Amino acid sequence: MSQPVAITDGIYWVGAVDWNIRYFHGPAFSTHRGTTYNAYLIVDDKTALVDTVYEPFKEELIAKLKQIKDPVKLDYLVVNHTESDHAGAFPAIMELCPDAHVLCTQRAFDSLKAHYSHIDFNYTIVKTGTSVSLGKRSLTFIEAPMLHWPDSMFTYVPEEALLLPNDAFGQHIATSTRFDDQVDAGLIMDEAAKYYANILMPFSNLITKKLDEIQKMNLPIKTIAPSHGIIWRKDPGRIIEAYARWAEGQGTAKAVIAYDTMWLSTEKMAHALMDGLVAGGCEVKLFKLSVSDRNDVIKEILDARAVLVGSPTINNDILPVVSPLLDDLVGLRPKNKVGLAFGAYGWGGGAQKILEERLKAAKIELIAEPGPTVQWVPRGEDLQRCYELGRKIAARIAD
Repeated sequence: MSQPVAITDGIYWVGAVDWNIRYFHGPAFSTHRGTTYNAYLIVDDKTALVDTVYEPFKEELIAKLKQIKDPVKLDYLVVNHTESDHAGAFPAIMELCPDAHVLCTQRAFDSLKAHYSHIDFNYTIVKTGTSVSLGKRSLTFIEAPMLHWPDSMFTYVPEEALLLPNDAFGQHIATSTRFDDQVDAGLIMDEAAKYYANILMPFSNLITKKLDEIQKMNLPIKTIAPSHGIIWRKDPGRIIEAYARWAEGQGTAKAVIAYDTMWLSTEKMAHALMDGLVAGGCEVKLFKLSVSDRNDVIKEILDARAVLVGSPTINNDILPVVSPLLDDLVGLRPKNKVGLAFGAYGWGGGAQKILEERLKAAKIELIAEPGPTVQWVPRGEDLQRCYELGRKIAARIAD
């Protein structure tokens, strides 16, 4: 069991590290590197716990609290967000500290009562600008609806320039150390990008507005302590700048080709498209979907400018393994992407139209409609057309 970690004098990480989890939100999100459930204790004249942990880790949370102050007495329990990975230990904490005063948004209160109707607790509904004094320190709240639930909010400690933004700025990564200067920066940013792409991408417009709002509030930020992953103390500006870039849909001269194949015809087309893109100076990520993790594919799509999806026709439809990626893209609504559908068919077609309809439903602009489709086996001229389309797309997305 890990120990409490001091962020600054009187403020501690008291969360839990989940080394073994491999899927999050049910099977929706792959977590190859595990995750953390971060909770934070602020000890002042009054004591506040900001968020809890997933219910199976409640004893770890309580053990850490007792190491800091036993018996545990909380004046405030701040609930930034009521999803189970952050509020799962709410009943255990309220049983331990029944007099703790809950601070949350109206929607968070509604959710707490729906989840834990058997618990009576004192509470205050807070809004953006609401401030609560702890003594030498205070808590200021910023509503953040749909980042990523309607109930979400940020907690800010102005005296420490410390932002506790719950699910914003986080990553699913389990580590033995807690801070950004203790973990490989490339690893952190890779997981941060995957987290944004698969969870927060649909809310990019709201994120842009929230970042602008925080900037106008002139809040100095020295440390960002999210509810998953590492704490940003060395360079919090790095993740803020990345969020601004991702939210605007900024990309690079990069293409993602995601496909699957039955008898290699569609695969040959995918490789010809890749060759054309590379010849045009474009970075390419190629994924065969039956052997790839679609959350990793979506992470690569985040900063790509082109998305090419291929499938042969089966039962007048696309291959079942291709459909989940398209379903995700329709829901995630990536910004500023061009796309192409391609594939082979045998006795009858159908996949091409479905691919193109799904890409358009995801708000991806088709660079050629219809895209390349061949019957049975691509011939030399078919592969040449794919190559030339690859070069055309590379020219379109070049810096």
